[in-house]
Amino acid sequence: MAEAAPHHTPEPLIQATGLGIERGGRRLIHDVDLSVSSGEIVTLIGPNGGGKTTVLRALLGLIEPDVGEVRRRAGLTVGYVPQQVQIDTVLPLTVARLMTSTRRFPRPEVIAALAETGVERHVDHPVSSLSGGEFQRVLLARALLCRPDLLVLDEPVQGVDYAGEATLYKLITDVRHRFGCGVLLVSHDLHVVMAATDRVICLNHHVCCTGAPEEVTRDAEYRRLFGPRAVEAYAIYRHAHDHDHDLAGKVVSVDQTPSSTAVTPPDA
Repeated sequence: MAEAAPHHTPEPLIQATGLGIERGGRRLIHDVDLSVSSGEIVTLIGPNGGGKTTVLRALLGLIEPDVGEVRRRAGLTVGYVPQQVQIDTVLPLTVARLMTSTRRFPRPEVIAALAETGVERHVDHPVSSLSGGEFQRVLLARALLCRPDLLVLDEPVQGVDYAGEATLYKLITDVRHRFGCGVLLVSHDLHVVMAATDRVICLNHHVCCTGAPEEVTRDAEYRRLFGPRAVEAYAIYRHAHDHDHDLAGKVVSVDQTPSSTAVTPPDA
């Protein structure tokens, strides 16, 4: 797959204006404005029950808003990684079969997509044999097969341990740089995601605050929702790391030389 430098276009890939949805006489979300442009990572955060998934479903056209509108760029291609994917472990489902379960792709393209997320060696392995991090990487590769303009990731680090989260978020950032796509990321985890995004939208049925991570963490509404410790956690994860982790969990220094430091292997 060809690399592409991230770039921003004047026209957003997707844009919601004044979005409102009601169910049973109760407003699930109201007055939500949101947009994602090419080469931009936008993260939607907020408490459980705050309406993040509702907004996502409206953006994807799965539900119709009662108020407001959603505009999508003409010909927009979306790659989607859902919040929960249940695979029956009894089924003899291989990674290759999962990758082409909704649309057929030539095997070289499947392997190339898996290579983008570092799991090409699992192409013929049973899905049931994957760790949590490996499975999330396969789902991300599956979303990349359609060469999307917009990647939509709903809680993409579920089932991944703490060290693996940072590795997956770095991978998402790298994918954005290589493909130049926009990324809409939905997460409740503030610790790592706040340092891996360009713009944050804090949602609690409405948009409480929005902006760059530094701006949002200074907002009084953000502090009220998540507390001062969330700001401290963000500050911790702004420091520059001098190492990374490979898929086996080994520490790799910035020059890619494996370190002998013993660590607990992450799922990613």
